Amino acid sequence: MTMRQIVLDTETTGLDPKHGHRVIEVGCVEIENRKLTGRHFHRYLNPERDIDEGAQEVHGLTRAFLSNKPLFRHIEKELIEFVRGAELVIHNAPFDIGFLDSELALANSNHKGMTSLCGVLDTLLLARKKHPGQRNSLDALCKRYDINNSQRQLHGALLDAEILADVYLVMTSGQSSLLLKEDADEVTETQHRIRKFNPQRKQLLVLRANAQEKAAHKKRLTDIAKTSNDFCVWTQMDMEN
Repeated sequence: MTMRQIVLDTETTGLDPKHGHRVIEVGCVEIENRKLTGRHFHRYLNPERDIDEGAQEVHGLTRAFLSNKPLFRHIEKELIEFVRGAELVIHNAPFDIGFLDSELALANSNHKGMTSLCGVLDTLLLARKKHPGQRNSLDALCKRYDINNSQRQLHGALLDAEILADVYLVMTSGQSSLLLKEDADEVTETQHRIRKFNPQRKQLLVLRANAQEKAAHKKRLTDIAKTSNDFCVWTQMDMEN
């Protein structure tokens, strides 16, 4: 039986479709039986609205560039045909699914939502499970799995989908335990260094230096300064404070 997956990414005018933000780019890459087929789907879209400055800094797409691009409802059928029946592989899936569901609703689509057409696998949740307590952005995963993302100066939906496809295949290949031995050793070592204290323990006694001890400490710093060309770290810290 063929296992078909579609790695999907979007770019948007902002962060929340509930505030009227729209999808401006969709990129999809096809995987069959864990192999890239070379088939992809990619469209730029006219959002019919301005793009938030922060979003534009991320993807570099302008309203002027998108002004002659199709509306979502014009490419809906193509997109649905490409993804229908597949499992969608998405990094931070609620974001992209939320935007696509919003676009379907605005287009008065017969489809209630993307999950009525496809299963969804969220690679961010998968990464957090495999690497708890670590950074699991797409860039961080590329570094962890030694995947070249040097072309990714700006976010682009198709480029990000292609990179995520590589990350997903490596992350689920069963070889990650070998590739990430250093990471695992580091986490284990860190866990061994962590000490857990009883919250009911008695308050620690704080002993303060008396006048004689302070004088001895000052003399010691003076001696250090004399043998280090008047450079004593502790004296410098006292001066800065």
